[in-house]
Amino acid sequence: MQYQAIVIGTSAGGLHVLTALFEVLPRDYPIPVIVTQHRANEQTDLLEEVLQYKCKIQIKQADEKEHIVSGRIYTAPAGYHLLIERNRIFSLASDVPVKFSMPSIDVLFESAAVAYKNTLIGIILTGANDDGAAGIQRIKEVQGMTIAQDPAEAQFPTMPKAAIATGKIDAVWKINAIRKFLLELPLQIKDGKL
Repeated sequence: MQYQAIVIGTSAGGLHVLTALFEVLPRDYPIPVIVTQHRANEQTDLLEEVLQYKCKIQIKQADEKEHIVSGRIYTAPAGYHLLIERNRIFSLASDVPVKFSMPSIDVLFESAAVAYKNTLIGIILTGANDDGAAGIQRIKEVQGMTIAQDPAEAQFPTMPKAAIATGKIDAVWKINAIRKFLLELPLQIKDGKL
């Protein structure tokens, strides 16, 4: 399977695990990674700057009508839902919060499932609500791959537990295992194993 995009959802406790996952990725990582981290709509939010300090790969907020390319980690801006259109460009919506959150993980995951179908990987990490569970189900409906952080390790286990409770998670892994998977994924695709 030639995976073409990775979507990640996290909330409380997310910065630490995102740093652990992304600091090992090379600058030219061949699969775009798109992240929704629940965040406050404040100018002092430094998510991208903090991640970039530790990472080689470029990390940037997604822009309206931006084309998705490899070698990037995109983040959902505060105060907007991030969607992926069928032609694989970003769209921002300042609608109403979903599960009290804007950006919403479900909104990203559900739109990504339409755009990428079975070439999508969805990952749910630490968080304090059930945002992302509906999105995981949608990714599984189109035969994408789904992963949840092991709740026993998560700082806030509610979000991965809710995803696991859907019965649509393919793998429950600790962060070190998810990191290893992401790092080895391009080689596995190249060798025809995935």
